[in-house]
Amino acid sequence: MSRSRLARPADRLARGTYLAARRRLERTASWIARARRDDLTGWRAALGCWARVALLALGVVLVARLIRALPALMWLLSGVWLVAAWRAGKPAPSETPAEPSEKPSGEAPVMAPGEALRALLLEVMGEADAVHLSTVLAHLQETGHWRGRTVTDLRRRLAALGVPHDRSVKVAGVPTWGVRRKHLQEGSEAPSPAPFQETSPEASTAA
Repeated sequence: MSRSRLARPADRLARGTYLAARRRLERTASWIARARRDDLTGWRAALGCWARVALLALGVVLVARLIRALPALMWLLSGVWLVAAWRAGKPAPSETPAEPSEKPSGEAPVMAPGEALRALLLEVMGEADAVHLSTVLAHLQETGHWRGRTVTDLRRRLAALGVPHDRSVKVAGVPTWGVRRKHLQEGSEAPSPAPFQETSPEASTAA
């Protein structure tokens, strides 16, 4: 009995640790990649990327020395990470089995294409004119969908649904893969029955 009570929080922490670590690695990689200059070629274009890598390495060294000087700091960092992992591993209501006839929740991103898909993307976009795909993916994963997937998987899914997106969408001055409001408002129907439902990696690749 005690084993079953401990299994659920342990599973949540393990899943949250994986998701939190992956999310931070993807954001770090994206931050480094944004330093590459398109107006230069060869090694000069990548100088900014290497500078950010060096900055990260310096930060790791400084944190390691600080922890060595103040070992008690490790307890604080561990506590912060456990809280982040616990929040990231929170199960979504959609993970609970439900009858097909049950009234769908307004928060569930598993929905039909067309208007419902554009409504979801516009909801994540808020008052802005565009949204990055990394933000959309984070929203989906926080609500219990597409865990373990990447921005590339999301791009393939949107392409299969005919949703326009490109790599030069700027949000807060940062250009990367995203969707623009004007393209969503134009609209396009697609044959897929559920744009963000959980599918096998093989099915996602095929899409």
